This record gives sequence, C-alpha cells and structure tokens, in this order.
Amino acid sequence: MAIFGIGAYYDDMGDVSGDFIRKNLIGVGWQQNDAPELHEILKSLKVGDIVYIKAAFAGANITVKAIGLIKDNVIRSSDDTGGLVSVGRNVKWVSKKRFSINRPKEKNNVRSNTVYEEFHPLVQKRILRCF
Repeated sequence: MAIFGIGAYYDDMGDVSGDFIRKNLIGVGWQQNDAPELHEILKSLKVGDIVYIKAAFAGANITVKAIGLIKDNVIRSSDDTGGLVSVGRNVKWVSKKRFSINRPKEKNNVRSNTVYEEFHPLVQKRILRCF
C-alpha cells in the first residue's frame, strides 16, 4: 500500500475535485503525448493504494479535499469519463471531509506536482488518521 497526492485543478476548468468525488475517480486531464509519466503513474496504482485529492499552492498548507482507495484495476479514459480525465482510476472515497495539513519543512518539495507518492511521515500519519 502506498499513499498518493493527486491535484484536481485544470487551467481551463478550475477545481474539478467535486467532479472526481461525484464520479468516484481520480485522474489527469493531459493527453498521453503531453504527460506520459503521469499516465504511467496512474496506470501503476494498485488496488488498495490510498489517494488524496490535494491543493498546495505556492508555499501554502496542504488542503485535503477527499481521501480514498483505488477500487479496482480498471483504467479509465476520456471516453468513459465524459472527457474529465484522459487517464484515471476508480476510487472508493472513505472521507470527503476537507481539512488542512501544515506544510512540512522539507527539502524535496513535490506539493505542486499533479501526482506524487507521499513519503513525508507527518503527512502520511494525518492521512491515515481518516481510516
């Protein structure tokens, strides 16, 4: 089991986290040619991995918008998500409570990335508290 932070802000659509929650999915909107590494990360997620929708703009604290588990091995596409994501995964949301985590002091800052594996022990602990 791993924990992944997933962004949900699209330049052309704004915050799509509500859509992710309603449709029980997470994903990225960029096409395969534009973000092949993000497509591979999404495809590599395993059933039971923990995902959290996050926002962490420019030094701000981490806003957690929902926490869920990867539900199955199905890879979603724009065809079956109404164009919301180009690659995505089905999620069972275990918490839809919005809360903030103090941004940890860290050297390897990945908080503004679209998708990243969460390794910071304090952030992991706070996410796991929701189970």
